[in-house]
Amino acid sequence: MLDYDDLLLYWREAARTPAIAAQMSMQFDHILVDEYQDTNRLQSDILRALAPDGAGLTVVGDDAQSIYGFRAATVRNILDFPGHFSPPAMVIALEHNYRSTQPILDAANAVIARASESFAKTLTSSKPSAELPYLITVEDETAQAVFIAGQVLEQREAGIELHHQAVLFRAAHHSARLEIELARRNIPFVKYGGLKFIEAAHVKDVLAILRWAENPRDTVAGFRTLQLLPGTGPASAKKAALYLTEQCFDLGKLADFVPPAATALAWPEFCRLLKDLQNGAIAWAGQIGAVRAWYQPHLERLYDHPDARAGDLEQLEQIAIGHPSRERFLAELTLEPPGASGANAGRPHLDEDYLILSTIHSAKGQEWHAVYILNLVDGCIPSDMATGNSAQIDEERRLLYVAMTRAKEHLYLVQPIKFFRTHQHRYGNGHIFAPRSRFLSDDIMPLFTQTAAPMAVLAENTSAPQSAVSIDIGARLRGMWADL
Repeated sequence: MLDYDDLLLYWREAARTPAIAAQMSMQFDHILVDEYQDTNRLQSDILRALAPDGAGLTVVGDDAQSIYGFRAATVRNILDFPGHFSPPAMVIALEHNYRSTQPILDAANAVIARASESFAKTLTSSKPSAELPYLITVEDETAQAVFIAGQVLEQREAGIELHHQAVLFRAAHHSARLEIELARRNIPFVKYGGLKFIEAAHVKDVLAILRWAENPRDTVAGFRTLQLLPGTGPASAKKAALYLTEQCFDLGKLADFVPPAATALAWPEFCRLLKDLQNGAIAWAGQIGAVRAWYQPHLERLYDHPDARAGDLEQLEQIAIGHPSRERFLAELTLEPPGASGANAGRPHLDEDYLILSTIHSAKGQEWHAVYILNLVDGCIPSDMATGNSAQIDEERRLLYVAMTRAKEHLYLVQPIKFFRTHQHRYGNGHIFAPRSRFLSDDIMPLFTQTAAPMAVLAENTSAPQSAVSIDIGARLRGMWADL
């Protein structure tokens, strides 16, 4: 009758009864705890009740990897552990690292050394290397996606298989542009810690409308689109699809179909949108904007957190700008027929090779030969939602440390210079400039190889190799400032 939280609560209350606590404590000569940096206050109270004098109690953990504050874990448990006992608990630092090369550890040590409070330790490696971690400056998120996709393929040609490479990011939506670029290049990937961008239910909805307008014979897209309307379920959607078949798949003829009464008010506007999309009355540049405008009230009706989802759709519209037509855009997304809405990204067969995409939280405990970390700018790392106090900022610093120490041999930190500004006219091209992450201060820059990536140029827009269109980012920035 108790869930996990209840078990901990009852255990703590039992341990607060002296007779029961003594009986529990007598059963154990030693109590050993792993990953102590990820425990909460409740678990700490239980341990101290079982071993009030600390005799036989050993905890193992790394305060620099305490990153689960959103799950109520607190770094104070491990930092304050020695002082809970008299005499204080002995602290043994394990400083030899068997994963990463020394240059990677040097950079990670420098990042975590600026934490406001920690156990002093310096990681050393038995793997020497002359290759420093890379800090790559790119123009924007599109250039970031192009660079990473290209670098992943280069490493694969050099003998590092895709599943030995990983792209890490602070928040799941940070990988949206990259996912589109990987799909465009037919690079298989698996995403952990969130949905694939094009598998989110609201993104699938908008893409289903576009797919149906592009190919009215696509009954899967039509079936999903029809059920976005209030009062239209599977039976009504099937009737409308059969009617469209009788009308030779002319979406304009749907206006003559009699929908359910609950759908009647929304039906005329829906039919006008489909007709305009099919016959080209709305230019491709404005089609996603038109679909978004129609879809917004349905988004608010169908899903929780509509504002965050609307931001995803703004990003989808911005991504579409780089494609010359609706047909090309949909083809390059390589969408499969929608399954369960919002299903988790699936794992491929074990004999397939695939790139790993993961949030930093989901990557803890993992390791890869090559690691790429996205968006090394303030507002992303640290997240602008986690800078309210020094404790939050310290946890964000530990997140970067965890991400960097996942790399065994090659580490790339990527910094976009500018980000597309949402909430502007759909033909707008406004951007904001972002500063480098505060965790990468000027004094530790000698620990990195700093370079600027070429501008993002899509293959269909130029026949020249990418190296032929590389530019000096600094010169481009000076030009932008002059224009401003």
